[in-house]
Amino acid sequence: METNRRSFLKAGALGALVLAAGGGIYRAVQSPRPQRFVLDGEARAALGAIVPAMLAGALPLDPAGRKAAVAGTIEGVHTAISNLPLAVQKEVQDLFGLLALAPARRLLTGVSGGWENADPHQVASFLQDWRLHRFALLRTAYSALHDLSLGAWYAQPAAWAAIGYPGPMKELS
Repeated sequence: METNRRSFLKAGALGALVLAAGGGIYRAVQSPRPQRFVLDGEARAALGAIVPAMLAGALPLDPAGRKAAVAGTIEGVHTAISNLPLAVQKEVQDLFGLLALAPARRLLTGVSGGWENADPHQVASFLQDWRLHRFALLRTAYSALHDLSLGAWYAQPAAWAAIGYPGPMKELS
């Protein structure tokens, strides 16, 4: 079947109408205000790979202690994000949505097999790439992941001894 210019333009216009209608239906179904951040399974798995790369030298060496420290840090990240303004929570949710979506994850990070099976060196490499990337958006995403991970880690009293922090003054607590 031979395609001429007129049928090509008709197909393009029809496709644009379908996409516009789909977008309108999606917006009508979705609530107009931003939703609170939810740390779902894939976002939790992404943090499970990112946190050890961010805290490489600070985590305990024994496997049980390391696993507990990573889990505590992930919960701390969730708490920190939950206390941010809703608009910022939406932006962080979008970041984790990109990290969870397989094609975007593969393209942006190079992690192809999912976060549960991600090679720690590959994760560290993508974080380093984002830290120095020429696009400000990826540098900002790195900064968000960095600040959330380190903030959640050093908010835990178990991490204070390693940096010589005695904890808050007794008079203030």
